[in-house]
Amino acid sequence: MSLKSFTAFLLAFGFITACSSGKSLPTVASVDLNRYAGLWYEVAHLPQQYQEGCECTTALYLIEGDHLKVENRCYDTGTGEYKVADGLARPEKGSRNTRLKVQFVPLFKGDYYVLALEEDYGYAMVGAPDRESLWILSRSAEPAAEIVKNYLNRAEELGFDTSNLIFTRHDCSN
Repeated sequence: MSLKSFTAFLLAFGFITACSSGKSLPTVASVDLNRYAGLWYEVAHLPQQYQEGCECTTALYLIEGDHLKVENRCYDTGTGEYKVADGLARPEKGSRNTRLKVQFVPLFKGDYYVLALEEDYGYAMVGAPDRESLWILSRSAEPAAEIVKNYLNRAEELGFDTSNLIFTRHDCSN
């Protein structure tokens, strides 16, 4: 992928996630960042311009002091190459690590609210107060259908429109 297209990918992500309406959105009680760190497979997401043509999407979170280093990776079906976006996720003060600000490009920070999280940290659902961004994540590339169904129901209860949710394939070649 060219530097120009990679930069456009980062700018699009930063711009879109920086927008939020300020509506309230309930989160889980707390998140242990040490347990949350590691590799997550995207199960599904609401359409985002910067994710068009992406499959086999993963997010890797690594602890760095009081924040998480983020590496989002996806297979671009248009170019046939993987693209990577590196960023930082910083917990909001007083949120018990349930609300974070994620930054992939300077000046743009996006909301990252942990809306659901399994006790074993095997599944998570994250979104933003504007209800335009939503991701269901799993530690496995082959998630349990029943848990995904429960997360879809929870997303709808929280006011997300799941009718155009995009389910992510994980059968790309490395």
